[in-house]
Amino acid sequence: MTDRCTRREALQRLAAPAFVPAAALGLGGRTAPNEKIRLGAIGLNGMGQGNLKNCASQPDVVVTALCDVFRKRRDAVLEAHKAMARGYEDYRELLASKDVDAVIIATPPHWHALMAIHAVEAGKDIYLQKPMSMYPDETLAIRNAVNRHKRVSQVGTQVHASPNYHKVVDWVRSGRLGTIGTVRTFNVLNQGKDGLGTAPKQDPPPGMNWDLWLGPAPAIPYNSILAANSFNHAFFWDYSGGHTLGYGPHIVDLPVWALELGPPLTTFSSGGRYAVGGDGDAPDTQEAIWQYPKVTMTWMMSFCSSFGFDDGRGEPTRRLGIYFHGLNGTLFSNYGKHQVVPEGRLLQDLTPPPESVPPSPGHEREWLDCIKSRKEPSCNVNYHANVSLALTLANLSYQLGRSIRFDPKTEKISGDEEAARKARPVYRDPYKFPAEYL
Repeated sequence: MTDRCTRREALQRLAAPAFVPAAALGLGGRTAPNEKIRLGAIGLNGMGQGNLKNCASQPDVVVTALCDVFRKRRDAVLEAHKAMARGYEDYRELLASKDVDAVIIATPPHWHALMAIHAVEAGKDIYLQKPMSMYPDETLAIRNAVNRHKRVSQVGTQVHASPNYHKVVDWVRSGRLGTIGTVRTFNVLNQGKDGLGTAPKQDPPPGMNWDLWLGPAPAIPYNSILAANSFNHAFFWDYSGGHTLGYGPHIVDLPVWALELGPPLTTFSSGGRYAVGGDGDAPDTQEAIWQYPKVTMTWMMSFCSSFGFDDGRGEPTRRLGIYFHGLNGTLFSNYGKHQVVPEGRLLQDLTPPPESVPPSPGHEREWLDCIKSRKEPSCNVNYHANVSLALTLANLSYQLGRSIRFDPKTEKISGDEEAARKARPVYRDPYKFPAEYL
């Protein structure tokens, strides 16, 4: 940009870049099995660096592009990949590069939908960190864009690849628990009355493009607490969707997977910010009830108390879990363990059932393998959309204070024009929601 370029002109250029189709770049829409995957990463903080490290350690991957709006962080990661990688401040310049086959997207959640859609439009396969989106219509648009452009996708719920989760799926699908009528999920933590504290009024650090960090979300002055990391993002509603979207994708994933659930028919959620102070406006308490055709599932989220029902005593810490309540027994699970509790004599054989889920080579490795085979990974957007719709509909219900009915056949909210309107975000000018994918 020259000095004669106005700010509005610059924003318009950023909002509507010219993407180069993969076929025109000679990529042909796929990577040959014997070729190295040329990898880019957008968002280079905690999870972005973790996903990048797991991919870059593979012998068939070369890191060619790294993007972050904070120059200091970008340069630090570039140092480890300086032989082959270029650095970018603006992700759209990275996506226009002919040297990138696939991208990791690990930015704050308010950017996920636009970045994912722009990436597949540019012919890139995507590893999209959770939450998949912040709004129901974003979820559907991402899914439809991935399918239209025939890209390989994986949503970053890494615990999905764990042996423990696989064993829970084996138990549930074996039928030995009996008919499961209720599933309860929870995530609790005691953040304390001061929360994250209060950030001082200050300018962004040198080399940080705060306006680009904000992107399609509402513009606010720089806040060092908000900008710090993904844990902090979840305290600020407009940039994350709160703690339900922050933690729910990992936890709700298990029952949606094990019971093969589609979108919920009815969703109700309530809560508020009752006890936790400091910066942020996301609720510290949120409950949700989802009605499916043959099961009811609940969600309990609290940042006011870390009592977790399974082992609630002791020092405050994060506790989480999933309960499958069946006629013959209840199965409790968290990330690392599971336990079956029989209903008296109705379930006497506690021998683990045969494996029904093949072992995972690792969440990122699975994605890389599928880039070459063009098969769908286990957490592709077609599967994960059902997790995302449950959580984003819960947030919409929380905002409106009433139940929401969703028709799985039409994939639309029924009988509530306001809810249907608010299921789609209004982006900050000049960013536009890609309605063509609905």
